[in-house]
Parts: sequence; C-alpha cells; structure tokens
Amino acid sequence: MTPNPPIVLIVDDDARVREALSELLEAHGLRVAAYASAGDYARAAPPAGPACLLLDVELPDINGLDLQSQLAGGDHPPIVFITGHGDIPSSVRAIKHGAVDFLTKPFGEDALLAAVDAALAQDDRLRAERADMGALRGRYAQLTPREREVLPLIVSGLMNKQAAAELGLSEVTLQVHRRNVLRKMGAQSLADLVRAAERLQIPVTHSRRGEREA
Repeated sequence: MTPNPPIVLIVDDDARVREALSELLEAHGLRVAAYASAGDYARAAPPAGPACLLLDVELPDINGLDLQSQLAGGDHPPIVFITGHGDIPSSVRAIKHGAVDFLTKPFGEDALLAAVDAALAQDDRLRAERADMGALRGRYAQLTPREREVLPLIVSGLMNKQAAAELGLSEVTLQVHRRNVLRKMGAQSLADLVRAAERLQIPVTHSRRGEREA
C-alpha cells in the first residue's frame, strides 16, 4: 500500500455520468473524487499522489478546454477529456495543449481505462521528475557563492590552472572548491556535473582568458 495511491478526479455536471464513471473506476481498484463543476474542482485540495483528471468539455461554469488553458503551466494532473459533443477542432486543441486523450461519449470501457492508465503513469513520472529536480536545486543551494562561480568554469572544460586564474585563486584553492562542488552536487564524475549544470540551465561558457591559454 503506497502512502498516496493514485486517484482519478472527475469533473462532469451530469450526476449519472459521475456515478457511472466512479463505479467503473472503483471496480478496477482506483480511488475517485467527483465534482459537478470546475469551481468545485478548483476549491478541492490538490491530490498528494499520482492523479488524472477526467474533464467534461461542456461544464456549467466554464468550458473544459478553457479550464485546460488556465491550468497550463502549473502542476496539474494529466487530462483526459470526455464529451458528448466532440468535434475535430476541439480534440485537436485539447491534444495540442497536452491532453492525454479525447473521448467522445459513449466511449468503451477499455478505451477509458487505457487512457486513465496512461494519464496516471504520466503523472507518476512527472512527479518523480519534479522531485528529482527539487533535490538537485536543493544540492545547488548548498554551494557557497565562490563554489557557484567555480561550477560553470569546471563544466566549461577549463583546466584547474585556467579556472584558478579566472577567479584569481591559487590552483590548490581551486582544487578544494572543485572537490566541494562535486561532493555537494552528488556528482561522481565531471560528466555527472555537466549533466546537472545542463538541467539547472547554468550558463556555461569558456572565458576569453581560458580560450587564450587553451
């Protein structure tokens, strides 16, 4: 039993649809939370574990596609659209903006479960990536100001002597900072550190002095 098992969030103004979907998903061992409007969904606490959002296009307070646009850029569950009024422009817009699937009512049980499984797997993966990125940012935050100056010089390919000259340090001092940077960043090698710098989008350029000495 995981601390935060997956949950399927349903937003549909038709009570019969909410009930039918809830019974189907719960019969397959999934937790469900259902809402009659986008406003009810927005006021609910965000899920703590992997989740997906089954979202109707036609809602009483906002169009589902417009809600998708409002959620864009935030950490929200992957969306599977469900609608009784599907059309090609709407489906194209939904998928273009990241929806996992666009199902037109009545849809088959297998199609729904496949879309839900794909959405939950995607959210689980994205949550792991965000957690990993958060840990990486935390390691970077442990660096001293001087170590943050040393890091881009190291990953740019400068030799210790060149990097030390760039910062006005002795080579021995530079080597101490280099070891500290590798240790604090959890890097086992220069390649690991380069990848970490790329993920953090740290600008990496050779200094003019380094280029002349290279």
